[in-house]
Amino acid sequence: MQFRFSLLAAFAAVAFCALPARALDRPEITFPVFQFPADRIPRVDGDGADWDIVPESYVVGSKELVDGSTKPRQHDPKNLDVRVRVGWVKGLNRLYFLYEAYDDYWDFSQPGLHNDTFELIVDGDASGGVLVDSSQKSVWRPEIVGERRMTPDGRISPAQEKWAIHGVHAQNYHIFTPAVDKDWALAWGSATWTKELPWANAATKFDFKPGEPGKLTLEFWITPFDYAGPEGPERAVESLLYENKIIGLGWIIIDYDNAESGGRNNGFWMLGRQRSMFGDASGLPAFRLMPQEPFLREKRIDAQWSFKLVDIDRRVVAFKDESVGEVTAWHWDFGDGQTSTEQHPLHAYEKPGNYVVILDIEGPAGKSRHSKVWDVQMR
Repeated sequence: MQFRFSLLAAFAAVAFCALPARALDRPEITFPVFQFPADRIPRVDGDGADWDIVPESYVVGSKELVDGSTKPRQHDPKNLDVRVRVGWVKGLNRLYFLYEAYDDYWDFSQPGLHNDTFELIVDGDASGGVLVDSSQKSVWRPEIVGERRMTPDGRISPAQEKWAIHGVHAQNYHIFTPAVDKDWALAWGSATWTKELPWANAATKFDFKPGEPGKLTLEFWITPFDYAGPEGPERAVESLLYENKIIGLGWIIIDYDNAESGGRNNGFWMLGRQRSMFGDASGLPAFRLMPQEPFLREKRIDAQWSFKLVDIDRRVVAFKDESVGEVTAWHWDFGDGQTSTEQHPLHAYEKPGNYVVILDIEGPAGKSRHSKVWDVQMR
């Protein structure tokens, strides 16, 4: 059994790492992700009012999409028109979405995959690479996966291959718009648990019936993962989100206009420019997790800081300034009688104890102070 899992691990490593990393798609543009203040996190209820603070510059509209169908169509807003906003909150590994769409024919009467769909693909560390198994022939081509990977390894079954690769290092969600009498989304891959609380949540508002026109509002959040395995969340690794981080993110609007059309759709509207983006994270556009907009800051200068214990035996602590605004001077009081004027000091405590640490800063906008009470503890 141990040999079997070692073989699978080696297979996954080759599949993900054998090829040199490729740049994300659409190098001419980096889309912004709006940072919500911690006290204005969107409530997922299908009401877009919480997103009124998001500037128009963050909206990704239909004009950014191209039709990846066999016979591409020109966009007609009278047929389908969408607006997407993406947000994040500093300190949470979540991506928030507001999807607003008008469609002249909403197709959602069937219980299966045939459903108007907002297909979302996320690569939380922008590492790129294939995220689907080799049954997806449009992705598994030599120019994408490499010549070596095109030859199957007879020791690994297709089912084992899918288990090891599909949706593990980047995730694909088929979000049904709307979902009626079914789950809100298909987490397409081996880790289907990622669409459930506490890793995701969604709410939709609409007032139309199948086949009718109308507007839909979908509000949801997901957790991106660097590793999301089929065994469950106990071994999962969330993608760390922080200011100015670049992530791979894209979507495809699959528009059906006939409940009896089978698998044929009326549009495959992609944010990326490669149809393979649904299964190749290297084909995703780039998004940047933006700092908080200045108009939302209550203070023009605000002292903030964090710390890490570098050496517990020598009681060495690394302090990091995370202040907001223009800062020209720093003064650290480590609580043991010692101080520093460095921005990011390294300090060694001589004795065990609990310490009150204070950071004072100055800048053109004035002064600010922030203390932490007994967070810094030495043994």
